[in-house]
Amino acid sequence: MRIEILSECDSSTIEKVHEAFDRLLPQLSSSARPLSREEIQKLLAQECLHLVCALDEDDRILGMLSLVVFDIPTGRRAWVEDVVTDQAARGQGVGQSLVNAAVEHARELGAKTVDLTSRPTREAANRLYRRVGFLQRETNVYRKSF
Repeated sequence: MRIEILSECDSSTIEKVHEAFDRLLPQLSSSARPLSREEIQKLLAQECLHLVCALDEDDRILGMLSLVVFDIPTGRRAWVEDVVTDQAARGQGVGQSLVNAAVEHARELGAKTVDLTSRPTREAANRLYRRVGFLQRETNVYRKSF
């Protein structure tokens, strides 16, 4: 397994990434809709977004996450979202490799912190985040949906 960090998607990579999104997004969220190739390219064209991918020896994406790095008045921060490992590859260290690579990339980009959230029912994910050094914070998360 190897890790690649994509910040843009050229024509040679778009098919592989599109196939991965089609396969992995339903495993991540039942409400996620399929993304077109154009939507994926637009997503990756954002300067703040880095798609961290784990690939097998056949260049198939086994898992991915989104790392968002942004500047605010208190410094450069990073946020991890949409962590997903293919059901067939779970338990093989894919998630840990993805998270570790994202944390290291955020550090290299000058982020002071890396944050993420995870529902309590995602027990394996929560164990992983604690195992790689994330600390649970006492905070409230608020959301306003549109």
